[in-house]
Amino acid sequence: MGFHEVRFPANLSFGSVGGPERRTEVVALTNGHEERNTPWAQSRHRYDAGVSLRSLDDVAVLIAFFEARRGQLYGFRWKDWSDFKSCAPSGQPGFRDQRIGLADGITREFQLSKTYASGGHSYVRPITKPVEGTVLLGVSNDEQVLGVDFELELDRGIIRFSEPPDAGEVITAGFEFDVPVRFDTDAIQTSVASFQAGEVPNVPVLEIRL
Repeated sequence: MGFHEVRFPANLSFGSVGGPERRTEVVALTNGHEERNTPWAQSRHRYDAGVSLRSLDDVAVLIAFFEARRGQLYGFRWKDWSDFKSCAPSGQPGFRDQRIGLADGITREFQLSKTYASGGHSYVRPITKPVEGTVLLGVSNDEQVLGVDFELELDRGIIRFSEPPDAGEVITAGFEFDVPVRFDTDAIQTSVASFQAGEVPNVPVLEIRL
């Protein structure tokens, strides 16, 4: 799958509309009850990049980015301004933010993840596109040093320890992250007249699995 490690201009994604999507299959039974199932283990995010455009210069930047990605052909990074940190939106990431694993004394690699918890239930989201320079790591409340204690695969969100942590150690992390996406269209239609009249193009963006 083609992917460009480049972020859609963050100033253009600011103000965009979008969020997580689920797929639930609902079967109504003859007794009035329902059976609900889902074929998706992970949610998928959708956005509209068009609503955040504010000027014709913004349109020009969008078109250049779209052409460089060849429309739907290549994926790219997207900053979701409503959800891009391991902590609360108003906070700063810290190495204790998210529990990403429990050491067994053998495993050296751990996937970054973010847990969404509510009402005694939770969902663990794999984080595959962390932002460079933001990832902090801890082992049982001891902060680790990048390049000494561990390495980071920025294109996959994989933490690799130089030595396996001792069994029972809790691995935690803090970070900022992007969403891997692609354009969900091969055509962008704009006009100077309509844009000046307050109309903006519809530019759908869809999360991709990596």
